[in-house]
Amino acid sequence: MTAEIIDGKAFAAGLRARVAEFVPGFREKAGRPPGLAVVLVGEDPASAVYVRSKGKQTREAGMESFEHKLPAETNQDELIALVDRLNADPAVDGILVQLPLPAHIDEQAVLIRISPDKDVDGFHPVNAGRLATGLDGFVPCTPLGCVMLLEDRLGDLSGLDAVVIGRSNIVGKPMAALLTARNCTVTLAHSRTRNLPHYLHHADIVVAAVGRPNFVQGDWIKPGATVIDVGINRTEAGLVGDVDFASAAAIAGAITPVPGGVGPMTIAVLLRNTLVAAHRNAGVPLDKGTI
Repeated sequence: MTAEIIDGKAFAAGLRARVAEFVPGFREKAGRPPGLAVVLVGEDPASAVYVRSKGKQTREAGMESFEHKLPAETNQDELIALVDRLNADPAVDGILVQLPLPAHIDEQAVLIRISPDKDVDGFHPVNAGRLATGLDGFVPCTPLGCVMLLEDRLGDLSGLDAVVIGRSNIVGKPMAALLTARNCTVTLAHSRTRNLPHYLHHADIVVAAVGRPNFVQGDWIKPGATVIDVGINRTEAGLVGDVDFASAAAIAGAITPVPGGVGPMTIAVLLRNTLVAAHRNAGVPLDKGTI
């Protein structure tokens, strides 16, 4: 068996195109385009590349991109003051503070300061609480993108057994909550789970977000399972995921590659979340089922 390759790059391109289709109608009703503000503190090369990509794709979708690049020595009070200004700016619908921040800044203090209604990254405790309790709120982009890929391939996820490996607030925990909301039976595992292969042998869905290169082996996986590899690990051999791709692809029914799988979905979902925020902030109705 050779697994079907789940093309996240193509799906993300389609999602960005659908987002762009809504922008002219919103602009006509609201008198302005949706606006996304991205804040970068310091000169981290990977973050700088990511921010440039976000700005480019935001503009391509017809949205306004507000980019704030601050020196690494910016102090916490200055950064929070900027967040406060963006919260109050009616042209800004979404605010994203690029992580990681310099060590002298308390990330949580900054993220909590972002208005939950402009928290398109879905990291604010209010939005985390909304997700955990089944209320409507913003969901972190990467796990929401994973669910979109799963539903595109599998359709209704009800009744499926799912194992999420990794318990971060950014991916693992929200991923488990999203799958639970779709009536999966979910096991939230992690690097200290005893006998992890035992759980994976029964899983119809495996989401690997543990941050260890080639951690999940193919013979751990149930034949025909759908494997979503969130990991992006830089090694001497290049970029690899958390799943040993070659061995897993020989057993799984479908798998995301690294790169080209989950990665492109993150920015596409960010644009989708910004579109939703814009409609809410402007009081313009949007049927989220279409996006």
